[in-house]
Amino acid sequence: MTENNLFTPIAIGELSLSHRVLMAPLTRMRATVPGNIANEMMAQYYAQRASDGGLIIAEASQISEDGRGAPSTPGIHTPEQIDGWKLITDAVHAKGGKIYLQLWHMGRLSHQSYQPDEGLPIAPSAIAANTEVMTPDFQRVPCPAPRALETEEISDLIERYVHAARSAMEAGFDGVEIHAANGYLLEQFLQTRSNQRTDDYGGSIENRCRLVLEITEAIAAVWRANRVGIRLSPYGIANDSGEDNPMPLYTHLIKELDKLGLAYLHLIEPRASGAGQREVDHKNVPSAAELFRPMWHGVLIAAGNFQGENANAMLVNGNADAIAFGRFFISNPDLPERLRMGVKLTPYNRATFYGGGAEGYLDYPTMGQTAKD
Repeated sequence: MTENNLFTPIAIGELSLSHRVLMAPLTRMRATVPGNIANEMMAQYYAQRASDGGLIIAEASQISEDGRGAPSTPGIHTPEQIDGWKLITDAVHAKGGKIYLQLWHMGRLSHQSYQPDEGLPIAPSAIAANTEVMTPDFQRVPCPAPRALETEEISDLIERYVHAARSAMEAGFDGVEIHAANGYLLEQFLQTRSNQRTDDYGGSIENRCRLVLEITEAIAAVWRANRVGIRLSPYGIANDSGEDNPMPLYTHLIKELDKLGLAYLHLIEPRASGAGQREVDHKNVPSAAELFRPMWHGVLIAAGNFQGENANAMLVNGNADAIAFGRFFISNPDLPERLRMGVKLTPYNRATFYGGGAEGYLDYPTMGQTAKD
């Protein structure tokens, strides 16, 4: 048995961390609108969950205006958004924590009401997702059929990712994570379900992986590769995603990404696919971390329905190097310390996940506060 466990120090890229309990990126829909700007309430939320030597991966943030597709989500492409995020990075750093930002484009999971010209959202192909989108007023409506991105528009899309990466650096983040999971734009390019292009970005596995690799290389040129991570969901089914046979596609992609020297690979376990929308525990599904660990020589982060015991087992057996916790980090601001001490976790209230104010956001107690009640 190795000595790896949740409270063994680890180096992730250029960061030296004191433990391996990471906060996963979690959409909470509490940014200031108009403007989609991170705010003081968000700074309090992240500061509550920051720990000395811990890493937070902040919530998905759109790289450009056309990347929006959910209400009150923050962006990272305007000066005002950069200033808003500085509140958060300063607050986390004041607690001794580290923080990455997840870069996001929703692609076909958007709606005309979010688009700057009220036009159709972009996607690799003009194929509607068989799911719903939430409009700016929090109403759920069917996803529209998107428009296929023209080949000559690809370079501009890559530049928008680069601009967002530079903006994250200006906002004081310690690195960025590329969101290529959960059915959003980059995964749409990866999978045959959503990509039926006939140019250099469609067809073969190599072509479908091309955009993700080009964007990753471009962002690594801005940040240095060991300040860049990427999130994938190889066996996920969220948001009408899913590849009939994921192994060939993700084997190629992960082997190519492995060559780039990234800070980490972040894999969502398929048992938790779609967990943001409802309680799920998909049965008879493989472990993404176990399958792809042999192909990845850097730090591997696993996420999805983990608690203390099964998280530590994942590290002990060598299938992951760190564990990202989501929903239980919402309801347990001091989650690392609770896991260290084996204290019972506070249950979360799903009804307050998305939108609203301080309730279900800032009012979950720490262990010390619980003891005083």
